[in-house]
Amino acid sequence: MLGFVGVGRMGGPMAGRLLDAGYSLCVYDRDPEAAAPLVARGARLARSPAEVASTAEIVLMSLPTPDVVKAVTLGENGIAGGNRVRSLIDLSTTGPGAATIAARGMAERDVTWIDAPVSGGVAGAKAGTLAVMVSCPRETYDTKIAPILKVFGKTFYTGDKPGLAQTAKLVNNLLAAAALVISSEGMAMGVKAGLDPKVLLDIINVSSGRNSATQDKFPRSILPGTFDYGFTTALSYKDVRLCLDEAEAMGIPMIMGAVVRQILALTQAKYGPDSDFTSIAKLSEEWAGVEIRG
Repeated sequence: MLGFVGVGRMGGPMAGRLLDAGYSLCVYDRDPEAAAPLVARGARLARSPAEVASTAEIVLMSLPTPDVVKAVTLGENGIAGGNRVRSLIDLSTTGPGAATIAARGMAERDVTWIDAPVSGGVAGAKAGTLAVMVSCPRETYDTKIAPILKVFGKTFYTGDKPGLAQTAKLVNNLLAAAALVISSEGMAMGVKAGLDPKVLLDIINVSSGRNSATQDKFPRSILPGTFDYGFTTALSYKDVRLCLDEAEAMGIPMIMGAVVRQILALTQAKYGPDSDFTSIAKLSEEWAGVEIRG
């Protein structure tokens, strides 16, 4: 049996894929409604993270912020209080700093920490097409963890140092947000000049300007005006902020990254933390006085 803590927007679909693959699960979420579909499919419902960790030797977790990760792992009734867990897989995006602290705390309890942040959004979690970045002891990865993580998508082993996979994820998410920011500005300019946005996207996507925003986010969520890509502004802002904090601690200037962070701060202030992060495009629309719609 595997344990799974945090079965919300991302964790729920991933836990569901584990059930599809034949694994039995013990699950916990602070929102009982989030766990209900998994329980209906046969998963065991726990009353705390500690109970999950007293039921399963391998526990996975998908949580929203570094503070929540630290609380769930090392806090009262946390995973560290379980008496059976031996491997803890963190699918969250927490940054290398929090990962190092949590890994040290779990090591004191003879529990191996596995960083495994994922990229690909809710759609990727449902389809099993996520990119899974992994850092942990190589033997742990080869003998215990790889078959489980491959249920979620393609895995990339980054090394044995806690936080390496987190660094890879933060860099990826900074670039994804930056692509959305600059593509929004370019698309707003094109539309204001009189270009059809779909034609402009078609041009960009067979030319050197193509990127993840023009190929995926604009066609799916911005041109239709739905702004429902499935990743909140608050989470994108959190990831970019974590990336810049880590870079600055390493003595690496992030000048363009700082601009992206400010655009996300503006988006969150105007549209709220629960808005979809494709709402970044709404700022460019407002400033240009146009709507980018297909």
